[in-house]
Amino acid sequence: MSHQSDLISTDINAYLAQHERKELLRFLTCGNVDDGKSTLIGRLLHDSKMIYEDQLAAVQADSVKSGTTGAGKIDLALLVDGLQAEREQGITIDVAYRYFSTSTRKFIIADTPGHEQYTRNMATGASTCDLAVVLIDARYGVQTQTKRHSFIVSLLGIKHVIVAINKMDLVSYSEETFNKIKVDYLAFVKTLDLHDIHFIPMSALDGDNVVNPSANMPWFTGKPMMGLLNSIAIAGDHNFVDARFPVQYVNRPNLDFRGFCGTVASGVFHKGDIITALPSGKSSKIKAIVTYDGELEQASAAMAATLTLEDEIDISRGDLIIGKQANTPTVADKFKATIVWMTEQAMMPGRQYVIKLATRSVSGSVSMIHHRIDVNTLEHHDANELKLNEIGSCTVVVNAPVVFDPYQRNKATGSFIVIDRLTNATVGAGMITGDASAEDWSPVTAEERATRFGQTASIILLSGGNAKQTAYRLERKLFDTGHAVTVLEHAGDELALAIKNAGLLCLCLGHKPSAADLAFDCDQYKADDIYGTLVNRGTVF
Repeated sequence: MSHQSDLISTDINAYLAQHERKELLRFLTCGNVDDGKSTLIGRLLHDSKMIYEDQLAAVQADSVKSGTTGAGKIDLALLVDGLQAEREQGITIDVAYRYFSTSTRKFIIADTPGHEQYTRNMATGASTCDLAVVLIDARYGVQTQTKRHSFIVSLLGIKHVIVAINKMDLVSYSEETFNKIKVDYLAFVKTLDLHDIHFIPMSALDGDNVVNPSANMPWFTGKPMMGLLNSIAIAGDHNFVDARFPVQYVNRPNLDFRGFCGTVASGVFHKGDIITALPSGKSSKIKAIVTYDGELEQASAAMAATLTLEDEIDISRGDLIIGKQANTPTVADKFKATIVWMTEQAMMPGRQYVIKLATRSVSGSVSMIHHRIDVNTLEHHDANELKLNEIGSCTVVVNAPVVFDPYQRNKATGSFIVIDRLTNATVGAGMITGDASAEDWSPVTAEERATRFGQTASIILLSGGNAKQTAYRLERKLFDTGHAVTVLEHAGDELALAIKNAGLLCLCLGHKPSAADLAFDCDQYKADDIYGTLVNRGTVF
């Protein structure tokens, strides 16, 4: 089943050309802890003769020290569990990628962790996959993690699922056990968007129904896993209808050439097609499609190309070029999305982030969390924040119009990442579910203002001979740390309350507002002392 070919020794160029034209299938393995995900991948690589001799020798040596399969057996899971912590604990923590090929296809495998605290890793590994292999331990049947991962597979729009009911050797290869698990799983996924589901009974440890059919389960007449991986049709999964080209770079090497570089996200662009640039809405015609290998008559999904146009219209990085078709994307500054949160610091409505959608980056925030989704039970719960590994349905507001499609229709233009503005770290990933309706409108609350400014709005009275100097030093310190603050030298209660109601910190001098929340004698407290007190009290955060 390996990619060995006689052409390697007779015509290497022909072999490489043939190999390049093979269809690529990306798939992931997921499921409960200890269901055998890493072992399955190791068995696939081993039985399809895709392991080098030195690799096999190293795994044999490591099996003696770190193996979990018993004396005398090779622990094939060690081929993908490369981190020391993974080998010590016998679990998968990080997403491990492996590559192999057969005579008909190339494969990239993502081995994803089963623990709940690594949900973000699993979602990351699944984001680019065409197919998911969900493993179930035949001894225990459908478990909580099985449901969680099946939900994420559905959420990420993976259309094909292989349910591998593993460790059949530990239940005496029982057909009855296999059928019961199959019924239980189908009952759960009725509410999920999963349709092309295949069930295989197997033993990854012994190789039953992995690459070769099992003699221990003659009652199963379906294909082994390798046969399914080679035959499942995925060509129709790609969107060839909606032509989308996010502009990555404007190439202007000289006065005679101006091209727009990027990768075709979906659909097909032909030379001579009428296109529209969004969000501007300006139209032109494709003059040429330029690539490294020369000019082409057309460019399709996943192809990198440079488009030149017949007209000089204003297009820049982050714009989207679309072809002429019925399904036009949405241009808006507000949309609904499902967000997977990926960092320790919780996501709170109103906090500003960078939203990166395709090649466009804009600042924005989550204006509302509609509900948090319990990935174990699929129940919806009220939430005012999203914590690490939690998933929620939200409304996102951005500071400039963006162009998008629903994720289920177009992954490339319907997905985005959330970036922390200070650390530049990716803190969340989102799938757009649609345009936000006017029903989401609501008045701005004090809690939203507090989250936006990182402070509890307060009137702070400063007195003493050093009050004025201290007030302006404190204002500068608060302003430089990102807070909204102003100094009032002469004003009454009404203006101070108006400033507080706007969510600001009001530093009052020369009068004593009856509604003051805090008071400091500046002959005793310096600006740094007052700032420290505000932090300790939670007034600023």
